[in-house]
Amino acid sequence: MNTITTSDGTEIFYKDWGTGQPIVFSHGWPLSADDWDTQMLFFLSKGFRVIAHDRRGHGRSTQTSDGHDMDHYADDLAALTAHLDLKDAIHVGHSTGGGEVVHYIARHGESRVAKAAILSAVPPLMVKTEANPGGLPKDVFDGLQAQVAANRAQFYYDFAAGPFYGYNRPGANPSQAVVWNWWRQGMMGGAKAHYDGIVAFSQTDFTEDLKKITVPALVMHGDDDQIVPYADSAPLSAKLLKNGTLKTYKGYPHGMPTTNAETINADLLAFIKG
Repeated sequence: MNTITTSDGTEIFYKDWGTGQPIVFSHGWPLSADDWDTQMLFFLSKGFRVIAHDRRGHGRSTQTSDGHDMDHYADDLAALTAHLDLKDAIHVGHSTGGGEVVHYIARHGESRVAKAAILSAVPPLMVKTEANPGGLPKDVFDGLQAQVAANRAQFYYDFAAGPFYGYNRPGANPSQAVVWNWWRQGMMGGAKAHYDGIVAFSQTDFTEDLKKITVPALVMHGDDDQIVPYADSAPLSAKLLKNGTLKTYKGYPHGMPTTNAETINADLLAFIKG
């Protein structure tokens, strides 16, 4: 297995396929690099080098007891890009991974970065505060933590079979294989990492990070996202970015890179080549 060891001794698993301009994929909670399989195969076939890692505590990376916060996530990503000596890279992040990408670029600079795309992503801030009245109440996220602690396996199945892919919507055509693949990825990771990660993705304020980013950035979001509500995320992020473009998908769910891969891949490719 390809792994790097970070400064605090955490082993981070990664995939690195092909040659050409690198595209680095950062996955959502509580998944793994495998969630990008469709995108990685597509962009590999288009002549790109594709890289994806398992976040600490997720997938095949170390189930460390601590460091499950955006600073560590960003630093782990920086360690990977330095280890591989990536230049002119395109960073693509889904959901929590979108926050990771934004925080990585703001914290470590743009010297290795050409462009960024964030999909169904958590920035600027998910939790409701005085400054973010459109956010979700903190008790929503407390409830997620309670379900992880009580019966993670059942919660993950219900989450994937319901709101994540919009399979709870009238007329939806659920794929059991997609649901079980989500469940498989979630159960590979560590319960502590997933429990703490809920705080990381919901309470980190990315407002100042977004303002620091100057590379071209594409914000992609479905307006029927039941996990990261559209109105308090994508339009606000696009406004804060100096060189941001907003692309809204009518009726698309949170898991649109899987359910609508053909459209998402084509639009990502157009952005990268544009």
